[in-house]
Amino acid sequence: MTEPFDPDATLIRVLTDPACIPDPYPLYNQLRDHAPIFQTSVTGTWVVNRYEHAKAMLRDPRCGSGAGLEGGDRTAIDGSSRRARTGTLSMLFLNPPDHTRVRGLVARSFTPRRVEQMRPEVEAMCDALLDDLDGDGDFVDKVAFPLPANVISALVGVPEADREFLRPLIYDLGVGIEPTASDDEIAAADIAGEEITAYVVDLIARRRADPQDDLLSGMIEAKDGEDKLTEDEIIVNTLLIYAAGFETTTHLLGNTVRQLVAHPDQHELLRSDRSLIPGAIEEVLRFDPPVQMDGRYVFEDLELGGVTIPAGSGTMTLIGAVNRDPDVVDDPDTFDVTRTDTQVLSFGSGIHYCLGAALARLEGQALLGRMLDRYDTWKIVGEPSWRRRFTLRGVEHMHVRLS
Repeated sequence: MTEPFDPDATLIRVLTDPACIPDPYPLYNQLRDHAPIFQTSVTGTWVVNRYEHAKAMLRDPRCGSGAGLEGGDRTAIDGSSRRARTGTLSMLFLNPPDHTRVRGLVARSFTPRRVEQMRPEVEAMCDALLDDLDGDGDFVDKVAFPLPANVISALVGVPEADREFLRPLIYDLGVGIEPTASDDEIAAADIAGEEITAYVVDLIARRRADPQDDLLSGMIEAKDGEDKLTEDEIIVNTLLIYAAGFETTTHLLGNTVRQLVAHPDQHELLRSDRSLIPGAIEEVLRFDPPVQMDGRYVFEDLELGGVTIPAGSGTMTLIGAVNRDPDVVDDPDTFDVTRTDTQVLSFGSGIHYCLGAALARLEGQALLGRMLDRYDTWKIVGEPSWRRRFTLRGVEHMHVRLS
């Protein structure tokens, strides 16, 4: 007799079992097929696993951020309590009208045009890092981490001399969004946040005294009539943009190399037709997204797929599951760089759509193009080692040999 499917046990495996990190997708398929929408008994969170349901929820004005709400402490997957965020919140944790105001002011300095103007600079950074790698070494350490770190630093206005100091702090800070973060990791994230905040406060003072052509100077000067960002709003949103520009794109670059090594036929297609590069990056974002989870708080009762999620509920969208929904994409477990109708929620959707999506795509396209120009043969030596994280999923070390 077949035992009934247990979505709670499957979800806990996905979130906590290190053996699942390299390939969580078979478990995602089970969740999507057997429990497209369900409430976990551990945290009370509602989990959404189908594309159309997830997209509708992420775009629905009845859903937003629960950060800062009274009694907003959350329960971690191990049953422990996580305190609510307090103080000035970044736009990631705001709802309209506050979100509309802050994002509008920040976006004035973070435009697609500004991002596209960086393409020659990003390509030059790719060349310098590939020169340093010299065809053999740790791809993450030599290329996939320093490229987005240098790009976001140049965009924000962080001097090159300060970037290595910030690297471990950003790594510690990022664990704060993980549903399985331990108390020690949360404490380390708090300490890192304090150190980075002190650095940003000093950098803002320098930019006020000597404005530059960078994002931070633009945020300081951004106005809508008499409205400007407050000092605290500049600080928290600079931290958000800077931290978000690191690890997510690092994993996108690492995943791109892993998938093209694993699928040599697709690698060959790219070698023969460079016009496929943008689509290849979209396919990596669909097939193996660097961000695996997005969350919302439900302010009013919400019906999805015949299920009512009650007001006051927290939700979790499993991006790795929804991106492979067979109702949206044909043959979803096949990696295919020639797809032309790729639909992904890898950057979210709705008002919280990732402000840095264009920048991440630019970095992926630039590096992929430069690697195809320089190397005919790509190999991964040994097994990559994975970060013990779920929300931001990717390899920590990966030895490559390129020729």
